[in-house]
Amino acid sequence: MPESTAEEFPSTEEGAPAALARKRPRAGERRVQILQALAAMLEQPGTDRVTTAALAARLEVSEAALYRHFASKAQMFEGLIEFIESSVFSLLNQIMAKADAANVAEPPVLDAGLRQAARMVTIVLQFAEKNPGMTRVMVGDALVLENERLTQRMNLFFDKVEASLRQCLRDAHAASASQTPTVDAQVQASVLVAFVLGRLQRFTRSGFKRLPTEQLELSLAILL
Repeated sequence: MPESTAEEFPSTEEGAPAALARKRPRAGERRVQILQALAAMLEQPGTDRVTTAALAARLEVSEAALYRHFASKAQMFEGLIEFIESSVFSLLNQIMAKADAANVAEPPVLDAGLRQAARMVTIVLQFAEKNPGMTRVMVGDALVLENERLTQRMNLFFDKVEASLRQCLRDAHAASASQTPTVDAQVQASVLVAFVLGRLQRFTRSGFKRLPTEQLELSLAILL
């Protein structure tokens, strides 16, 4: 298990900070409220496309009020994607930084690269498990019929995750004296990302009942 844990998107349910409950929140607070409400609506199993009308009704404001803070619904989804990116990549970068520091201190070891890859996969799955609504964005379920650039941005997110995995796995295969460390790392990284996407899809399609981290340690032992 990684030392750092995946971040959870702030809740809009009872017990949320009093600042979020003010009748006239500041502009930045209202933007956060809108994103929280959107994420909460996406957490409802079986929810179809979220409309701005439904979102406005949940917040008890007019649709015009939403557009004072976001130029479009696509911008709202971009806000969620930015949270996903910043949360996940900040943790993945920590793993990469620790790996670089360790390699300076001692020669690279095969197991070290595999442990790094396992921690990266765990972080992504833990994040999804803590943020069900975000998972629907990650797998593209919530982006159907939305602006195509949103789907492209999530595809790029997983491309970057795969690149991070590829880097640490290449070091691991090089340490194992593989004749083709780059190719081996590319294949293994793509398999791990496919595994992650499969777990996220199963999570959403089960109504968030089949957890992404189910039997994760054994699964990673087989994959790595």
